[in-house]
Amino acid sequence: MATSKTNKERDRRAVVEQLRREQQQAERRRTITVIAACVVVALVIIGLAAIPLIKQNKQNAGALKDIGVSKSAAACQPLIKKKATGNQQHKPEGTVINYPDSPPAFGPHYPVPAPFTRKFYTADDRPQLETVVHNLEHGYNMLWYDDTVAKNGDELSSVKAISKKFEGQKLSDKFIALPWTSKDGPAFPSGAHIALTHWSAGGDPADPSKQQGIWQYCGKPSGEVVSTFVKDYPYSDSPEPQAQ
Repeated sequence: MATSKTNKERDRRAVVEQLRREQQQAERRRTITVIAACVVVALVIIGLAAIPLIKQNKQNAGALKDIGVSKSAAACQPLIKKKATGNQQHKPEGTVINYPDSPPAFGPHYPVPAPFTRKFYTADDRPQLETVVHNLEHGYNMLWYDDTVAKNGDELSSVKAISKKFEGQKLSDKFIALPWTSKDGPAFPSGAHIALTHWSAGGDPADPSKQQGIWQYCGKPSGEVVSTFVKDYPYSDSPEPQAQ
């Protein structure tokens, strides 16, 4: 009788031990599964965060003409040229100047231009229009991007990469990429989200009456388009080409 009870107790303990081992194994499997899932999620997050950086670095390393879309895909509109006014018309800081064009390519402006070293601005840190118009007078080419581009990661990355191609110290690096917002004035023409502007001397720097504002509106950022624009309208073709 005692032997029977002993065997039953041993069997009960064996069952309990087996259940305990199975429970531990199940808990280990759950722990491993949770850890593995966390690792996968972490890798996905890191990968997603790295993709824009990888794309940006790839664009930065390429040639200007290869950044963004091709000229044929940029949906650019014909060049616009208008008689320019405002040469050397400096207005006191704080004066509100109404520019008729979106964006301006010439006009009265503040006495001090934006710094030569900055090539890219966002809506949070861009100088006032009256400041950057002075840069146009000095021969800068401007790439203006609207809110559609600002909200498009790939297109904004292309704009940044284009601006980086002008981070040198030569006068030919007079270039700024900057936003155009609804607070600045009317939207670009239908279908356009990029605008290139230049204040041209019109072939005779000594004759202000020949000066022109130049516009090129496009649907998407294109390094190929920018490359052609800055070649056709270099810093030297401006009212004050030697000034930074």
